Amino acid sequence: MSIFERYLTVWVFLCIVAGIALGQFFPAAFQSIGRMEIAQVNLPVGLLIWVMIIPMLVKVDFAALGEVRKHVKGIGVTLFVNWLVKPFSMAFLGWLFIRNWFAPMLPPDQIDSYIAGLILLAAAPCTAMVFVWSRLTGGDPLFTLSQVALNDSIMVIAFAPLVAFLLGLSSITVPWDTLLTSVLLYIVIPVILAQWLRKWLLAEGQRAFDAAMARIGPWSIAALLATLVLLFAFQGEAILKQPLVIGLLAVPILIQVFFNAALAYWLNRALGEKHNIACPSALIGASNFFELAVAAAISLFGFNSGAALATVVGVLIEVPVMLVVVKIVNNSKDWYEGANGKST
Repeated sequence: MSIFERYLTVWVFLCIVAGIALGQFFPAAFQSIGRMEIAQVNLPVGLLIWVMIIPMLVKVDFAALGEVRKHVKGIGVTLFVNWLVKPFSMAFLGWLFIRNWFAPMLPPDQIDSYIAGLILLAAAPCTAMVFVWSRLTGGDPLFTLSQVALNDSIMVIAFAPLVAFLLGLSSITVPWDTLLTSVLLYIVIPVILAQWLRKWLLAEGQRAFDAAMARIGPWSIAALLATLVLLFAFQGEAILKQPLVIGLLAVPILIQVFFNAALAYWLNRALGEKHNIACPSALIGASNFFELAVAAAISLFGFNSGAALATVVGVLIEVPVMLVVVKIVNNSKDWYEGANGKST
């Protein structure tokens, strides 16, 4: 892991402090940034999101979809957990914790928005960091790449209707025009641009491609951190009044991470998949494409929304929690390959 990736939680925390401070000292400047919109899309944030997402999508080789047939069971588990369990379990956890158990401790006017942010976070399977988690567990790199390529292909089609359906279940009004615009701006167009850039870089040779990725890779994290500073500049007042909100929002996210990772890991073992397939299958189900979630939350509900804050909480806890999951699957390898679950 790079220094940015390893200490992402530290950088996010510093961005929280910096954003809140800047928002308190220079409110007029950030209000001006917030007004820089066209068709409900904030232009500075839109640019940052592209810088964030495109370098990650350049890594995705859609030709790897041909590898899917080699590990049908592992891919089946990945798709089942990512698309049929994860979003629905998060909608349930949001209803249980945010709308019911924690409701007395949260601002009433933001309850729906918090739940929407959690749903957006769960509806976007991880695209970039899963390569890091897979490498740390000795996961099969071709399987990891194929499941990412397949998930991204599905996400282009399924993200908008799935989010709309779950928001509807949660009695949250769906701004369809904004949702579809978000999918176009933050999934479809970046995928097209990234694949064009990938083809152009590979035409120069693998060495040139690797060198280019090493140069532009840090741009993603830098753009993410800049976006977080803007978010917390707008969210600062609400956080200072109710700092407990961040901890409360973290509870359903943490439960979802461990539940989905455990389910995918166990299902792969029950189906007889190899450990190096089960690891990336479990890890992609546990982590999120939080860059897309942040972008969609801002577009749909705005900088000041609880939805934007909820997605940022996902960013805050991503690295330390996923490192715990990595340690668990590494330490349980002997159990996984035991007599009753010996992989073939």
